[in-house]
Amino acid sequence: MSRYHALGGASLVVLGSALSLMPSATTAQTSLPAVTVEAPRGTAARPAARKPAVRSSARTPQARPPAANPAPSASLTAGITPSVARALLNTAPNGQTETTIDRSRFENRPAFSVADVLRESPGISIKQGNGPRDMGISIRGSNARNGFAIRNIVIFDDGFPVTQPDGLSRSDLIDPKAYGAIDVVRGPSSALYGNYATGGALNFRTRPGRSIDGVEYGVEGGSFGYLNNYIAAGKKIGNFEYSLFTSDARGDGFIQNSWFNTQTVNFLGTLHLTPDDRFTVKFINNNLETRLPIRLSLNQYNQNPFQRGCEFAGITACASVGLLNNGFNGGRTPTTAIQAGLGREDRRTIVGGRWEHDFDNTTTWRNQFTFDDRNISQPTGATTAIGDFPSYNYMSDVTKRGEILGMESTTYFGAWYNTLAASSDSRNVMPGGNARLGLLASNTFSSTSNYGVRAREEIKIAPNLTAIAGIGWETTILRGVNTAYAYPTTNVPTAVTTLISADRQFQNTAPELALLYKLNPEWQFRARVATGYGTPQVGNLFVDSQGNSGNNTQLKAQRNLGYDLGFDWTPNSALTFSLTGFYEFFRDELVTQATPANARNASFTFNAPKSEHRGVELAADWKFYPGWRLTAAYTYLDQYYTEYTETLRSTGAGAAAFNFNRAGNKIPGISPHELTARLGYDHMSGPLAGLGAFVEVQWKDSFYMDNANLLKAPGYELVNLNVHYNTDLKSDTFKSMSVFAEVRNVFDRTYVASANNIANTVQGTGIQDGALTLANTTGSIYAGSPRAFMAGMRLAFK
Repeated sequence: MSRYHALGGASLVVLGSALSLMPSATTAQTSLPAVTVEAPRGTAARPAARKPAVRSSARTPQARPPAANPAPSASLTAGITPSVARALLNTAPNGQTETTIDRSRFENRPAFSVADVLRESPGISIKQGNGPRDMGISIRGSNARNGFAIRNIVIFDDGFPVTQPDGLSRSDLIDPKAYGAIDVVRGPSSALYGNYATGGALNFRTRPGRSIDGVEYGVEGGSFGYLNNYIAAGKKIGNFEYSLFTSDARGDGFIQNSWFNTQTVNFLGTLHLTPDDRFTVKFINNNLETRLPIRLSLNQYNQNPFQRGCEFAGITACASVGLLNNGFNGGRTPTTAIQAGLGREDRRTIVGGRWEHDFDNTTTWRNQFTFDDRNISQPTGATTAIGDFPSYNYMSDVTKRGEILGMESTTYFGAWYNTLAASSDSRNVMPGGNARLGLLASNTFSSTSNYGVRAREEIKIAPNLTAIAGIGWETTILRGVNTAYAYPTTNVPTAVTTLISADRQFQNTAPELALLYKLNPEWQFRARVATGYGTPQVGNLFVDSQGNSGNNTQLKAQRNLGYDLGFDWTPNSALTFSLTGFYEFFRDELVTQATPANARNASFTFNAPKSEHRGVELAADWKFYPGWRLTAAYTYLDQYYTEYTETLRSTGAGAAAFNFNRAGNKIPGISPHELTARLGYDHMSGPLAGLGAFVEVQWKDSFYMDNANLLKAPGYELVNLNVHYNTDLKSDTFKSMSVFAEVRNVFDRTYVASANNIANTVQGTGIQDGALTLANTTGSIYAGSPRAFMAGMRLAFK
């Protein structure tokens, strides 16, 4: 397991729903009593072999006094409790390549979205989605070729699932200032996290109430009308601990028709009802109202990246969409985003509860239930998506600490069931502004259910060698009926319907094996082989290669087999270095790309029979002089098709189909090189104590946008500058104050923040259209922000 942490430190603070490596003065998220395990840096998330003694906090008792139910051995009694061992599976599972990004890395800067935070981890790529905080998050390129939202990653918030049963996650509800740490678990992980974990998992951990210990008010704002007011409150009162975060963010956006207004509430509360029983409740709510621009072609981006002066259609380098004049058939009128009123108005509500019961000092039973409702109204193009997507997720598991043949072991067994059923409409958008709705274009009734079991065993074969084995089995059932509405008679709203139904069942098994070897306190080595799987969404089954309602029900589940080999080197408390190489083999990889220009401007999903993904992840944290610190997160990705024949159809009279072999081509959307590096200085003593600054560099290499590898999105390098100041306040009311200012994109580079994959086209002669034609294909590019100035302040009250 990679023990690089963006913060580093000397003590391992293990708390109920999380674990992170950080200085002893920092407190991690908790839903259980705190247990501090003194361990050399770089050790696995277990007591060090040479230091079996563990000091428990005198202020917080163990979940059960040792005398009540003695553990099998003294070392296990002194070690990590089963409840904490279970929590580690969401944060830092043994044998897995993992990075924890601590709050200290982003609390002194304007952290508007996950893009400002997750770049601190290697293996992570970010692309702008459809909204201010809607980011496409990719681990090892897993989500880079998807058109919107997040796929191929399972996301948790304090251990509660944020990924719905259909595999869809969105980052709209994530305000980074609510969190104390984020765990990035990389590589195929379906043995532990189930369906859709082909790339890994993320766990966002809210700040614990005891670390807030009062109320904090913060405000930040800056260029393009950005303003965010937020409040954090938290406390530990007896056996109850809570934390509450709420924020209101709004702005004009830097692209025309991209203003936004979003409110977020995030609450976590834990009650220790008895020494053996803990109850945790979770509540998240996000309301989003935003306008959206239209994605550009590469040529439009080069001419007018921020879509200025695009109030009316027909202006050079302004994107437009053809809207049906009467809302159901007949002619279309080219309309810009601002004319049409394109945007999103969504609500997301998550309510969860968790009960943990200790049978004794060695065994914990956990039950967790989550209700997750996604309600959307999204006129993002020629049609609008409208629907309510309520889902239910239940899981139950047992974790036991014990011994097998005299060797320390942790055994885990769990089962789960989750389901989502929804009826969603696609309606035509008409000219007239304010996303005026026409008649129904299609309706999809869908249901997605997953159920399965998983088991995991960790055995300490020797004091410095741990073996991990796990397996998961899961059944996924996809059912749906798509009704497409056509209106063949001009100006007559009489519909002709076409029904396509799907009833698919997938069964997947995912084993994993890992070894964790600690040579000495400085060197740790890890090797892992693991599998992942991900089924398509019901909606993918009803969009054909031209982006119209059609039959795509033959889609298969994707699977990957991955090998990780890496080491962590910590020669002293000032330096941490981690290096991981990985090689993954995909079968039937699900790839999504924009379709040729058409009325719906939809995305099409297909299976690539075989592909290979390989790469290197590097993380470094070097405190080379008092107050100075250099960090770096670098990722190299080499991903290509090894077996895939693409069929393209020409248009017009005499249309024909032509096959093209893509074997050996790079998978589009994958940047081969990404780097985030930061050099900072913080004054530690004297009159200037608390004053600091850093310079940050972000580099993203160019990448292909199409399967034929004819067109590339340009790469970029950005530079950010930050100055901040933190001080304690000697007052009966105030505890501390923090202020910061930052310049983003100092050299005002124009860059591509998002480039969706585009489809190749072919002429009637069978010759593929070249890069010049592809560069005029719309529906792909959003520009990134020009130079921006931001500043903020935070006050902590007693």
